[in-house]
Amino acid sequence: MLSLFFIPLIILSFGVITHVALLFMLYILSGIGMAGIGMGVMHDAIHGSYSKNKRVNKVMGFTMNLIGANSTVWKIQHNVLHHTYTNIEQADDDINTPLFLRFSPHAKHYWLHRFQYIYVWFFYGLSTISWITMKDFVRITRYKNLGLLDKNKVFGKEVVKLVGWKLLYYSYALILPLIMVPLSAWIIILGFITMHFITGLLISVVFQTAHVMPNTDFPLPDKNGLLDKNWTLHQMATTTNYAPGSRLFSWLIGGLNYQVEHHLLPNVCHVHYRQLSKIVKSTAEEYGIPYHTKRTFFDAIVSHIRMLRQLGRVNPIS
Repeated sequence: MLSLFFIPLIILSFGVITHVALLFMLYILSGIGMAGIGMGVMHDAIHGSYSKNKRVNKVMGFTMNLIGANSTVWKIQHNVLHHTYTNIEQADDDINTPLFLRFSPHAKHYWLHRFQYIYVWFFYGLSTISWITMKDFVRITRYKNLGLLDKNKVFGKEVVKLVGWKLLYYSYALILPLIMVPLSAWIIILGFITMHFITGLLISVVFQTAHVMPNTDFPLPDKNGLLDKNWTLHQMATTTNYAPGSRLFSWLIGGLNYQVEHHLLPNVCHVHYRQLSKIVKSTAEEYGIPYHTKRTFFDAIVSHIRMLRQLGRVNPIS
């Protein structure tokens, strides 16, 4: 995945590409590699499960920075908020969306949401473009205000590192091709955007089909801030697997088709999820606990679309 991401960019930086179709092909391949890094390398590393060696995990976690995002922001958003407060409105940042999208039955409803199942794919494609431009800055400031980052020393250092990594990323992913490739600048920029659109679409569909589904729960805490399920049961109720029979697909997306196992054991490397799923499923059946799964990825996408339509039609919850 690292080679699939970097090699096309290296070829572009040599300035040997003179055809528009070849430029787009290389950027698309790089986008697929970027998604692979996000799902199969960075994801495990930041969870601390890529290796038993903490230093290796830290180094591999920096691949998130190499693809234009930020490992510190992701760790808080994903490891802390998403994995702790899965599908809880206002707490899980994966379902805290702009007003034109509605991923929770508890979110405010607007008439525009009835069409979200049609236009959501465009915004999925823009998701990583948002990461590399403004979202990381917005979230790191928000996390500082929430007390998840030290307001003085740590925050300042992280902002400096965030800017530095992004400048490095832009230099080899966009600026070098703009200098070296003998094509119009707007074509190269469009190729760069296409790369990110491919990445954003792939990553968003893989992650959102695990939680925004008709069979998953969207619980709310009581007035004391407590849920009626413990953490383990909460993860089972809010998460869905898909395509458990496809080893190739599982390899391509870093084992994220086994989201139930990942949410129960996020510190375990994804290469073990397939075997663990047999134990988790049988145990769930033994104790009468829901174990959500879809036979294929296509089935998961269809169910995700159905949920988006449902969320678009339902009136606000009072």
